[in-house]
Amino acid sequence: MTPLLHNVLSLLVVIGLLLGLRRATLPEKALNHKRLKRLAIPTLRLGLLTAGMVVLLLFLGLLSALQFRGSNFGKLQLLAWTVFLQLPLFLSGVVLLVWRRARLVAWGSLALIVLLGLITIDAFLIEPRWLEVSHITLTTAKVQEPFRIVVLADIQTDRPGAYEERALRLAMAEQPDLVLLAGDYIHLGRRSRSYAEEGQTLNAIMRSVGLNAPLGVYAVQGNVDESGAWPAIFAGLPVTTFEASTRVDAGPLVLTALGMWDAFDAQKVVAPESKFHVVLGHSPNFSLGQVDADLLIAGHTHGGQVQLPFIGPLMTLTVVPRAWASGVTTIAPEKTLVVSRGIGMERANAPRLRFLCRPEIVVIDVVPAD
Repeated sequence: MTPLLHNVLSLLVVIGLLLGLRRATLPEKALNHKRLKRLAIPTLRLGLLTAGMVVLLLFLGLLSALQFRGSNFGKLQLLAWTVFLQLPLFLSGVVLLVWRRARLVAWGSLALIVLLGLITIDAFLIEPRWLEVSHITLTTAKVQEPFRIVVLADIQTDRPGAYEERALRLAMAEQPDLVLLAGDYIHLGRRSRSYAEEGQTLNAIMRSVGLNAPLGVYAVQGNVDESGAWPAIFAGLPVTTFEASTRVDAGPLVLTALGMWDAFDAQKVVAPESKFHVVLGHSPNFSLGQVDADLLIAGHTHGGQVQLPFIGPLMTLTVVPRAWASGVTTIAPEKTLVVSRGIGMERANAPRLRFLCRPEIVVIDVVPAD
């Protein structure tokens, strides 16, 4: 299944459903054959028929998307076409067909079109660039002076530009003492040039904003980063990169930076430190292991990228509990997990949307206990 074939088949389904609905809504006087007269149905049944057709359209769209032989994100892209394009087209046809016959059904269809339109505008145009700066304060007896950590997770861009520059400037405006980059920097997409070229562009942006911090800037590898090639993104910058798990004494704290596979290890063991101990990994899976640290930091989940009211994220791509997949979780006394929703989003053939899940820069103030 290809995107073009999926859209053509979905359009044929829409046309077929509308033709069936048209026959069901012909006026009585136009039904001059006994068989056709049976198709004249009351408003309630017409509403149920329309609802059934909506469910059928979505079901067939899902079946078609599942035939896509690429990644699961490609399947989601095809399903997004069904929800945000073919479904509104079908509902628009319903409005035209039943307006005179069943106003209630027409108004209901129109309301659903408006709702889908608002969701589309928010999810594809507003939220992906609606950055939030989240502030967290941690109190500990292990530090004598306060310091500020800024977490930048999942920049994950296919064409670095004004948005990424704005995000980095916002981060630097927080005057961090320590900057932690939690992986996933370049994720090639349809408009991308080579990995090296996009990396150079991101490098130039980081130079222009003056990416730096007194206690250091540290970067770990994410799962979309090309092994061996991703550290070049930070060439010439005051950034320390880690492809293997490493401990660094950063003055008032000790940082354990996890290699990518260690971050995904749900049985990871990290020994304690006498100083305030921060563990940085791309995935939050490591937080399920025996990690003896004060602050655990991760990204990767994007907060699910799509969240629903009362349900939360539909997909987190992690084995930690869904409640841990974004925000702050107190795992145990003096042991806090912070998972960032990230700055960017899935690229390649994934749908480019966020819903009820804004991108974020995380600012953590570590302050001494009174």
